[in-house]
Amino acid sequence: MHDDPILRILAAPDETEVAHLDAWWRANNYLTIGQIYLRDNPLLRVPLTAGHIKPRLLGHWGTSPGLSLIYAHVSRLIRLTGQQAIYLAGPGHGGPALVAAGYLEGTYSEIYPEVSQDEAGLLRLFRQFSSPGGIPSHVSVTTPGSIHEGGELGYVLVHAYGAVMDNPDLLAIAVVGDGEAETGPLEGSWKGVSFVNPARDGAVLPILHLNGAKIAGPTVLARKDPAEVGSLLQGHGYDVIEVEGDDLPGMHHRFAEALASAWARIRTIQRSARGGGWDGTRPRWPLIVLRSPKGWTGPDEVDGIKVTGTWRSHQVPLSGVRDNPEHLAILDRWLRSYRPEELFDDTGAPVAAVRDQAPSGELRMSASPHANGGLLTRDLDLPDFRDYAVEVSAPAEFRAESTRKLGELLRDIYRRNPDTFRLFCPDETNSNRLGAVFEVSDRCFMEQVDDEDVALGRDGRVMEVLSEHNCHGWLEGYTLTGRHGMFATYEAFAMVSASQTVQHGKWLQEAKHLPWRAKVPSLNVLLTSTAWRNDHNGFSHQGPGLIQVVLTQRGDVARVYLPPDANCLLSVSDHCFRSRSYINLIVIDKQPQLQWLSMDDAVEHCARGAGIWDWAGTDDGTTDPDVVLACAGDVVTMETVAAAQILKERLPGMKVRVVNVVDLMTLIRPKDHPHGMSPTLFTELFTDTVDVVFAFHGYPGAIHQLVHGRPDTDRFRVRGFIEQGTTTTPFDMTVRNRASRYHLVMDAINNAGRLPRGAAELKEWCVRQLARHEAYVVEHLEDMPEVRDWSLGDWAQQG
Repeated sequence: MHDDPILRILAAPDETEVAHLDAWWRANNYLTIGQIYLRDNPLLRVPLTAGHIKPRLLGHWGTSPGLSLIYAHVSRLIRLTGQQAIYLAGPGHGGPALVAAGYLEGTYSEIYPEVSQDEAGLLRLFRQFSSPGGIPSHVSVTTPGSIHEGGELGYVLVHAYGAVMDNPDLLAIAVVGDGEAETGPLEGSWKGVSFVNPARDGAVLPILHLNGAKIAGPTVLARKDPAEVGSLLQGHGYDVIEVEGDDLPGMHHRFAEALASAWARIRTIQRSARGGGWDGTRPRWPLIVLRSPKGWTGPDEVDGIKVTGTWRSHQVPLSGVRDNPEHLAILDRWLRSYRPEELFDDTGAPVAAVRDQAPSGELRMSASPHANGGLLTRDLDLPDFRDYAVEVSAPAEFRAESTRKLGELLRDIYRRNPDTFRLFCPDETNSNRLGAVFEVSDRCFMEQVDDEDVALGRDGRVMEVLSEHNCHGWLEGYTLTGRHGMFATYEAFAMVSASQTVQHGKWLQEAKHLPWRAKVPSLNVLLTSTAWRNDHNGFSHQGPGLIQVVLTQRGDVARVYLPPDANCLLSVSDHCFRSRSYINLIVIDKQPQLQWLSMDDAVEHCARGAGIWDWAGTDDGTTDPDVVLACAGDVVTMETVAAAQILKERLPGMKVRVVNVVDLMTLIRPKDHPHGMSPTLFTELFTDTVDVVFAFHGYPGAIHQLVHGRPDTDRFRVRGFIEQGTTTTPFDMTVRNRASRYHLVMDAINNAGRLPRGAAELKEWCVRQLARHEAYVVEHLEDMPEVRDWSLGDWAQQG
């Protein structure tokens, strides 16, 4: 390392450099405390009084000094080397420290001119923090340089690893809090080291910040023997570098040396991989373990009780400051201990020695375009999805695996976008019929590969790991830094990472209110192996809950699509890949299913979001029908059309309208969602008075939620998944959930405005069919032939 003069300087700062580093660190700590406590007197120009203190003290101090120390030293590394870097704060509740860093770098004032680099701006900075009309207390979307909302812990490493994929010049500093290290997602995310290819990816430098405590007690890793912690991390494949202490300036020297060692190791790995001298063995990437006291440099004791170095410094170490003169005096001494008169000039601006610690321009971590990924986003080079069409000359005459056609489209997206698109899937790419991607890319894997492995290697760019959290989080990091992709998983297990979906939605929602945040590629989620066709796996695999989760998101980001066949799936997917800053949820099964629409009809149908399938019903459109049969979802669409055919044959005098919905959000009123269909179109499809029997892929309550405010919503009778399942036959799943064709026929009869002769006999026939089904599946272990092999072509021939 010492052969490189830059590394020698980086590893061993002289006294002047350390003094400047320490000045920046003191300034950042001062601004952090000011944000938590002060509503006035930002530079202590006059004696501190109770009137200068905020009425509500909110925020987190304990982790902030460590976050600031790391930030100061990484900024120095950037200044000396020109390294592009972003900073991800796992302990995101250290928000004031990262806001302060952006302010000292000047970025904050550039983005928010009202928070100027003077005393008035400092006052605005302090007053806005965690206050009404201000900013959140976490490292949130409002924080320049952030791609990571740390309010919900556990995701810092997955976002960091996603950010560096296909991003060879980027270094992602990922600070893992020791409380965060106890979460399930974080425990599973250390294995990201097994998927980074140094020849084409950037690098993640994890910094495990062990400050000893969380909100009310010690953390597990901080209390373990350091040798055990080192063995754990080494076992994951990291080269561990340790820094410990609270002495100054000693900690500056030790951390500078550790960071220089880590960066030198990263550069050696990358140069070897990119220079032709690499044998393909997975590198041992560096990782820093930083042990510093929680609440470092804060009050050592309050009311005779130890604070610094304990859980008591986690949030606000001094409470009741407005009412307790002794606490106010402690706060005054604490703030003045940073010597703000040395750090800010007469106008209130940071002095040159502080300002000069920042890298220049976009190299500042708070100004990096990688942390505002929409600035770097290139449109995908998409093939024409129509080229992958299934030929449909008439509805429902044959079956095909719809997702297999999507796999072919994904294959060619990979081919045309070799460094801006990835598929993320938990060990299920082939299972979900997307395996065509392996014609152009292996699965990525940096560990050992043997002769029995298939489509597996270090150069692969299909991301498979048996962790929904990793796949979901990698895609988030990938899209937030400007690239495109899709997360495909079994429907039931999308709930494992559902909270990540919610948190990402919140990020996108808030980003839309910030004009400086450029739109990023959408988070595209494909759910297959769905509840209705997981009859073989059983109840544990049967759950459509993510639809409900996405429906709770605001309309400006949430999109849910239920394409009934391959051509609709292709049309919807093309739309999603072109979109920006949405959560696009696409739900369709992988099993062979009936194909309904030609490509031209599918494109038109998807553009409208919903439409009448005239060929499926008996409604001539001259007057209102007797009943509307509506559907959203592939299996329930088949049951709905089958029910309509039963009614057409057995009650020919009954007027039945069939409506299929592919864009679920069209059901919402237009004032509540931008995709909501107009009142006129809603009436055209569903009328204002006729009863609607709605067969839905998910939980029935979702449809009632969506049609709220539409005319006479009590007329909607919804059939859907009602948590009835087991290992059984496909049709039995619809029977158990009372969404079969026979249930839909009986619902139509029960709710039609007019009943022709024979309705009672048809209901009795349906009851008998259900009883026959129950006996048949028990005896034959499969569905009745007329159900199992049903198609419109066969029905027409029978008719």
